[in-house]
Amino acid sequence: MTDTLVNVNGNNVQALQILFLTTAITLLPSLLVMMTSFTRYIVTFSFLRSAMGTQQTPPNVVLIGLALFLTLFTMSPVFSSIKTDAYDPYVAEEISQQEFIDRAEVPLKDFMLRNTETSSLNLFCDLDKSVERPADETAAKALPMHIIVPSFMTSELKRAFEIGFLLYIPFMLIDVVVASTLMSMGMIMLPPSMISTPFKLLLFIVLNGWELLFSTLVQGFH
Repeated sequence: MTDTLVNVNGNNVQALQILFLTTAITLLPSLLVMMTSFTRYIVTFSFLRSAMGTQQTPPNVVLIGLALFLTLFTMSPVFSSIKTDAYDPYVAEEISQQEFIDRAEVPLKDFMLRNTETSSLNLFCDLDKSVERPADETAAKALPMHIIVPSFMTSELKRAFEIGFLLYIPFMLIDVVVASTLMSMGMIMLPPSMISTPFKLLLFIVLNGWELLFSTLVQGFH
């Protein structure tokens, strides 16, 4: 009878572990978006496409692919650290599962905190009454992930919108010049976007826009 109860309890524990693992795998894409540089890249690319007025060019698949590979490039030191300090010892059965999670969190926390504004961090600390504002960098690293991740996401969205604003300015000036020129010539019925789009593309090509944008985005991460 005792063996039967132990077996039943063991099966229940194993079923819960499988359930948690399946849930973690399902949430993995969202975690990659929230805890890496992917958000800044994809939002910036969306702003660029809107500012140029090219509608669906480049298509979403291309923008997501660019953001994904730039994310892998930016996050490669973090992933290498996780592999060396956490994954390899766990595979070699030198550490437990909980220790693996604790070690894997360290490089991710370092990356997110380096790119998180203090105001965002303090905001979520204030929202969670049980967490005090960090006094220094060491105290910030001790914060739980449910504080660091939304703080990092808030800072990333703010920076992406700032970059989007700066991207809009030169293309908006072209729209203003073209619209003013057409109006002065009495060509009111001609859509300004039809004339301004080639000039926007020409400006982007002359400035070597893709390389300039990629280098700026990658170097923007600390």
